[in-house]
Amino acid sequence: MIILVLNSGSSSIKYQILDMESKDNHKLLAKGLVERIGLDDGIITHSVPGADKYKVNKIIANHTRGIEAVLDLLIDSTHGVLKSLKDIDAVGHRMVHGGEIFNKSRLIDSEVIKGVEACNPLAPLHNPACLLGVRAVTEALPGVPQVGVFDTSFHQTIPDYAYMYAIPYHYYKEDKIRKYGFHGTSHRYVSAKGAKFAGLDYYNSRIITCHLGNGCSITAIKNGKSIDTTMGLTPMGGVMMGTRCGTIDPSIPIYLMQKYNVSVGDMDTMLNKKSGFLGVSGVSPDMRDVEAAAAKGDEHAILALKMFRYGIIKYIGAYAAAMEGVDLMIFTGGIGENDPVTREEVSKQFAFIGVDFDADANKNVKRGEPAIVSKKNSKVMVAVVPTDEELMIAADTMEIVSASKAG
Repeated sequence: MIILVLNSGSSSIKYQILDMESKDNHKLLAKGLVERIGLDDGIITHSVPGADKYKVNKIIANHTRGIEAVLDLLIDSTHGVLKSLKDIDAVGHRMVHGGEIFNKSRLIDSEVIKGVEACNPLAPLHNPACLLGVRAVTEALPGVPQVGVFDTSFHQTIPDYAYMYAIPYHYYKEDKIRKYGFHGTSHRYVSAKGAKFAGLDYYNSRIITCHLGNGCSITAIKNGKSIDTTMGLTPMGGVMMGTRCGTIDPSIPIYLMQKYNVSVGDMDTMLNKKSGFLGVSGVSPDMRDVEAAAAKGDEHAILALKMFRYGIIKYIGAYAAAMEGVDLMIFTGGIGENDPVTREEVSKQFAFIGVDFDADANKNVKRGEPAIVSKKNSKVMVAVVPTDEELMIAADTMEIVSASKAG
């Protein structure tokens, strides 16, 4: 089954086209990114395995034109990988926020679209962009089935005492203010793959997954189900990130808004786009730049790294307590997969619960490959598992579309 996977942002479209024989047997045909939609200097980057990367600058007026540009590239005589658009059997969409409406991936129809629209207030930047992608595909590929895979759905198993906030209950009842969690597709993928790689029974194990990148979240997974996660109503909660502050005293923004007469919009920008690594270090939102500055003795960069790693340690410790132990810790995401120092600094802190960390194995992790970085007799295993959200979306899409045709 040929599946096009789309991740539509407010001004971008990330895509992959995969040939799915099964969940475990697939081939990436092409991938790419459409950027700066709606501006005068749009960019399309298209990559085919084994070929040189193709990049073109062109005006992309809206998401429909962006989807059309992607489809044109897929059948292009020079850069294409398909003979015809009729080769595309289905399209899978990354949908950011499904609220309490969607606890699993769904075949997209009018009812699903209405449900996503109902969640728009919870994700005003992301959900409308996802729907633009759906409508663009409907126009460009009429009749091709589409599936929505929700970032929040994996976390719908979190119990109420873990997802509720201690504010007046009517805000939950009327406005659905609660913890939803994000990166669910990534946490679901790496936890299942990591358990298999480590020789654990996924449905009888305690796993903590650390998705660490520009956005960071940590999830406690017990017997295959998410029971808690660090991000909350929005992706701002939890550990500090590239530009997001993570969890802070909620009085801080109120205090600053009153003292400096800061608007709601400016405060939102500060907390989401000017905080985290960037705000503390003053150097960059990129971990690599912060580590380079720290290596040169920059005190603010050193502080940012200490804060980040301490935050991860705190959440892992809390989740280990909540699950009465842990069998496997997993690192994934740009930082989790590629920063051996953070993995070592965090993992060694848990020697007291049975982590016997293998520093040599950690230093020799191969990019893009899963690895165990704890010693053979370690009571708690530690693994690095590269995430593949697009593959997870494609697998869900294949399963749902196949079932709908069979039914």
